[in-house]
Amino acid sequence: MKKMMLGILAFMVLLSGTAWSNGDLKIFTWSEYMDEENMPMDFEKATGIKVHLDMYESNEEMMAKLQAGGLGQYDLIIPSDYIMPSLINLGLLTPLDHSKIPNLKNLGHKFKTASFDPGNEYTVGWQWGTVGLMYDKTKVKESDVQSWSILFDPKKNIGAFYLIDSVREMLGIALVYLGYDFNSANPQELKAASDLLIETKKRKNCLGFKGGVGGKNDVISGVAAAAIVYNGDAIQTVSKEPEKYGFIVPKEGSEIWIDSMCIPAKAPNADAAHKWINWIMDPEVGASLSNYNQYATPNDAAIPYITKEDLENPGIWPTPEIMKTLHFVKDLGKDNKIIDQAWTRTKSQ
Repeated sequence: MKKMMLGILAFMVLLSGTAWSNGDLKIFTWSEYMDEENMPMDFEKATGIKVHLDMYESNEEMMAKLQAGGLGQYDLIIPSDYIMPSLINLGLLTPLDHSKIPNLKNLGHKFKTASFDPGNEYTVGWQWGTVGLMYDKTKVKESDVQSWSILFDPKKNIGAFYLIDSVREMLGIALVYLGYDFNSANPQELKAASDLLIETKKRKNCLGFKGGVGGKNDVISGVAAAAIVYNGDAIQTVSKEPEKYGFIVPKEGSEIWIDSMCIPAKAPNADAAHKWINWIMDPEVGASLSNYNQYATPNDAAIPYITKEDLENPGIWPTPEIMKTLHFVKDLGKDNKIIDQAWTRTKSQ
């Protein structure tokens, strides 16, 4: 009986896998990054292709799963700019067929010339944004959050707070606070940044590191007074309750990033992935994505359909003054090892 059940189970798995590769689209993406209920249904109505979503909370988590067998499990991923060189150099992505993406023409020029993928051989921009501080206005004064010292200076009393659990963003913020280059690979400067983070995480008010939407959710629940988060995660709440919550990029600066749509090297349904990319690059669809998650769109044709309130919100579309303080994460090649060592030291001590 056991052998019979195992045989039936194996047949069902094989059958589901065959059906999967023939039609469905499986996307591996950040949590709360789209209208997870309606957007997949809208795509299915438009194309007849059913969408399945799996979630991750960091680029490192996503890449580890790809390397552990996910290359043949997912049709589309949405990684951040700094990890793109590793994905490309390790052969984890498949080149895009531009003939299947006529709406690629809507992508803004600066996103067609990104240093990590000039000409969009592997990537098409999804959304872009910043990293900053979300805070509870009932617990933290707006005048106190103008500098990252609100977290790093032990004399400041912000209440409970989270650091972001993302290596390049967190080390970069510590580096610029100390007056160094956001992308520094100088061992002494990285040690200083690591020392600062170790000292900070050991203070009683620091709740540790949290990635994805976790920090934002704990500010909303009242567990934390502030958290370092991605801007769109914060703005979704701030725009609804501006009297209670705020978001700011402190004066020392932070990261500007772009996430892109890519197809894994062994995607079982690359054709469906191309259709998704082309659909997202439709002006109204692209605008609906940004109007939902409140990140800036790289789709120039979508901008006329973005809500006026969001276009005028510096938390979403940074002012020229804020833009001057923002830094893209650079691929440091062999020096990435030094970054990883600094981060491991930070997390383990």
